[in-house]
Amino acid sequence: MMLNQRLQPFFLVFSGLFGCAGVALAAAASHAGGDTHLLASASAMCLAHAPALLALALVGERLKTAWLAGLLLGIGTLLFAGDLIALRFAGSGLFPMAAPTGGFAMMFGWLAITAGAVFRKRAA
Repeated sequence: MMLNQRLQPFFLVFSGLFGCAGVALAAAASHAGGDTHLLASASAMCLAHAPALLALALVGERLKTAWLAGLLLGIGTLLFAGDLIALRFAGSGLFPMAAPTGGFAMMFGWLAITAGAVFRKRAA
């Protein structure tokens, strides 16, 4: 459980950053010309995972896999959204397969939450 406590501040910081980025990207998608679907997708991922990271920071003590889930969701969101943003503004992604790698990391993060819920300690 100590690892969950150490990562809690990072989850809170990234929750706030992803929430802010999600709103900014949504505004950019609605006002920018060109390929706005990339910004809209990046916004959706940021706005979906910001509250998830906030929740993981708050329940980290009760969910053994919170540290793993948070890392996977955070890194996955950075890779996925970052790749789409780079593609939109720089014309090329972060690196080959960055968005799919981020997508798989996010999916595994959600599965880590599921595993933590299924395999929790039973009260004696």
